[in-house]
Amino acid sequence: MNMMMDPPAKADPLLQLIGLTRRARTAGSSAELAFMAVNDTRHLCAYRQAALWFADTGVTALSGVIEPEANAPYAQWLDQACRHLRAAVAEPCAVTAFDLPDALAGEWAEWLPAHALWLPFGPPASGGLLLAGEEPWAEADSALLDEWIHAWHHAWLARTPRPRWSWARLRQALAPKAEAPWWKQRRTGLALAVLAALLFPVHLSVLAPAELVSAHPVVIRAPVDGVIGQFQVQPNQTVKAGQALFNFDEASLDARRAVADQSLAAAHAEYRQFEQQAVSDTKSKAQLALLLGKIAEKRTEADYLNDQIERARVTSPQDGIALFDDPSEWVGRPVQTGERIMRIATPGDVEVEAWLPIGDAIALPDGAPVELYLAASPLSALSARVRYLAHDAVPRPDGSFAFRVRARLDAPTAQRVGAKGTVKISGDRVPLIYWIVRRPLATIRQHLGL
Repeated sequence: MNMMMDPPAKADPLLQLIGLTRRARTAGSSAELAFMAVNDTRHLCAYRQAALWFADTGVTALSGVIEPEANAPYAQWLDQACRHLRAAVAEPCAVTAFDLPDALAGEWAEWLPAHALWLPFGPPASGGLLLAGEEPWAEADSALLDEWIHAWHHAWLARTPRPRWSWARLRQALAPKAEAPWWKQRRTGLALAVLAALLFPVHLSVLAPAELVSAHPVVIRAPVDGVIGQFQVQPNQTVKAGQALFNFDEASLDARRAVADQSLAAAHAEYRQFEQQAVSDTKSKAQLALLLGKIAEKRTEADYLNDQIERARVTSPQDGIALFDDPSEWVGRPVQTGERIMRIATPGDVEVEAWLPIGDAIALPDGAPVELYLAASPLSALSARVRYLAHDAVPRPDGSFAFRVRARLDAPTAQRVGAKGTVKISGDRVPLIYWIVRRPLATIRQHLGL
């Protein structure tokens, strides 16, 4: 049982509070602070007994006692009473035996005076200061002591070394507290929910620019060297098989064909002349074989030029849509044999062509799902499946390199060829945390090499 503490001479409580807080800030150790809490608090108000209690260590200091005995009945009863008050009371308040359970209230008169004041303080060093006296506590005294215990607790935290990490401290930190908000009371469940969400498997997906292209177009190339004369169709026009598409300037070909026809006629005339002379002249008869070879050569040349003129008039090999640039860009332009002029696409035979950047070249399984969001129709997506992924990256007009991806549409679409948008390509499943940090981690490793 503690000895009764006599109050000091009456002084201004605010001045006493200022002096105590200054001493607390300059205290040299935690033991000195504990002594101040249970003994020097009497400078603010009168009390008979005081006990400093912490949730993790129990009763730390008692008024009038150099070092409390943890196994003493008084210390054990105080520890149980303070634990009950910490769980039941969150603010400074006056307490009596009626505020404790029956098992503890029955021993109140044996250990404490009739009236007590509980001054709790929060984490990280949770606990409280219990003051007991004969007289009821005034509201002004309670407010003054509450201010003092806050200042004292701040000084205590500054003087107390940070405890090392341990599983026990982790369990204590995660344990729900009745006075805490609901999310703090359920912090363990929330932490597990967040961990489960971060480990939840999702499809690793990337975005890439894409457009609708013809799946199996017929490429129309220049059949001869020459200059394009005119087009008989317009871009995106529907054409039929055998319909004229464009033709070359035939002026030079006509001139060459006229010369070849004249040469062939001259060869025939020369052959007839020598044929008449061969009746009487043996030498002229010997020239007939040479003239027949010359006639065959000239006829072959004329036939070749006639074929060139026919090939210079290009027709459509099938029904479809003519896909090419502005005709004015082609008319008068010299082209070489094999140069692509246009494509004939079958209506409805379209697929997705995407350009996958090198940094997003994730592993794609066969038939990986693709979603195309067209700029002209952002509210609806076209579903497709990857048909092939190019092995080598090729340069793009913007100077970057990308892999060509072709995807087959799952259903026909009325969208026109050439419609552009953004494609979402989904790969294998990965944890959500990997999906979130993949790009930032790749950027960090590229710049820092970590």
